[in-house]
Amino acid sequence: MTKQELINIIKSKQSFLCIGLDTDLEKIPKFLLDFEDPIFEFNKRIIDATHDLCVAYKPNIAFYECHGSKGWDSLKKTMEYIPKGLFTIADAKRGDIGNTSTFYAKTFFEYLNFDSVTVAPYMGVDSVTPFLEFDNKWVILLALTSNQGAMDFQFMTDQQGEKLYEKVIRKSSQWASSERLMYVVGATRGEGIGEVRKCAPDSFFLVPGVGAQGGSLKDVADYGLTKDCGLLVNSSRAILYAGKDENFAIAARSEAQQVQIEMKEILKAANLI
Repeated sequence: MTKQELINIIKSKQSFLCIGLDTDLEKIPKFLLDFEDPIFEFNKRIIDATHDLCVAYKPNIAFYECHGSKGWDSLKKTMEYIPKGLFTIADAKRGDIGNTSTFYAKTFFEYLNFDSVTVAPYMGVDSVTPFLEFDNKWVILLALTSNQGAMDFQFMTDQQGEKLYEKVIRKSSQWASSERLMYVVGATRGEGIGEVRKCAPDSFFLVPGVGAQGGSLKDVADYGLTKDCGLLVNSSRAILYAGKDENFAIAARSEAQQVQIEMKEILKAANLI
């Protein structure tokens, strides 16, 4: 998917919502455990209920690969079920030496046909560029995260006062343009989103942390919105587990709809729709 195609989807759906498919067998409604593939059945019903309200789905790979081959089968079926025209993100946080990264890229871009994959930048250029060799596929590079441990390394400064996350963005922007490269920026750090936006004025940000993690959608938009929107805001648990009974998909839709309505107002106020 190209950047312009993604922008077009955002405008047509009046939404920049990404739904994280972090499907946990211990949290889904118990009646689904009677199905042959409970994970896929849960995902299928969530997708049916929300696909008109979001622009992207983001399965977190850990929730699938922990189940071995059955989990990978559930993930592949989920990917095949997601309607065409929606942006898909493999939240895999891969990153290794070139040869290994090439095979990771083949897994997510060829076998599973994701549009994008999250990548850890710690090993540098040769761990990232193999993912960029696939046409119309995206790398979403970890930049500034919202977890407590982010303070351990991401805010370390060099002698010139440049923070590590700023260095990651500045250096990686030499590897690919904003047509191929996005950044993960945590939503619970409003001012941080603004600082990252200064470093990457034209890039799309994947913003986790809205909803169950306490991030504010208004703050995200205030600090991160661009003339092209430039945001994919993810919500996982708040939508997936809004309901716990057989009507869980209805509850998930209601939660997603509330977010989409707020996003529509934000886009309108910014004259983007």
